[in-house]
Amino acid sequence: MTPLAQLIEAALFAADRPLTAEELHALEPDRSVDEMREAVFQLRDHYAFDQHGVELQELGGGYQIVTRAVHAAAIERAQITARAPRLTPAMLETLAVVAYRQPVGRAEVEEIRGVSASGVLRTLQERSLIEVVGRSEGLGRPLLYGTTPLFLELLGMPDIVNLPRADELAIALAPATPEPLDDHEAAAYVDADA
Repeated sequence: MTPLAQLIEAALFAADRPLTAEELHALEPDRSVDEMREAVFQLRDHYAFDQHGVELQELGGGYQIVTRAVHAAAIERAQITARAPRLTPAMLETLAVVAYRQPVGRAEVEEIRGVSASGVLRTLQERSLIEVVGRSEGLGRPLLYGTTPLFLELLGMPDIVNLPRADELAIALAPATPEPLDDHEAAAYVDADA
């Protein structure tokens, strides 16, 4: 592994959030951003080839060293990591609206959810899951909200385009319908009841 890849490994290990290629570039300003990315990919390949307990992932527009999924259950069971506070159903609904409709204003969130959303939006902002991304051109120029890199990091996604499409969600969340029984299975079911 090159000294540049080792330096990047040390920085990613020390960071508590994903670091962008531009932030990593500050480690060695004489190097190009492309050289930094190449060293990141070298580090990622090193972890993959040697089957380390951690891996390098692209999350929230940056890079982060994370635990391999195969070890996550054991680490969770041992309660070694700090748990993020749970999100209420209202928070999850509001976060989903913001994620899929961004940039979106409070009024649109409330129209979709059918209830006031100002408190929930404030809480999601305090937890750095959403942020103000601009102002609408409408009356009063209301604030518009969008998701943050932390939101993507928690979902394990490099970019918002990786969210499932709405039509995929409808299929995944649809209640399971039992398959109809053929004549032989129906006869066996009737005989068992007799």
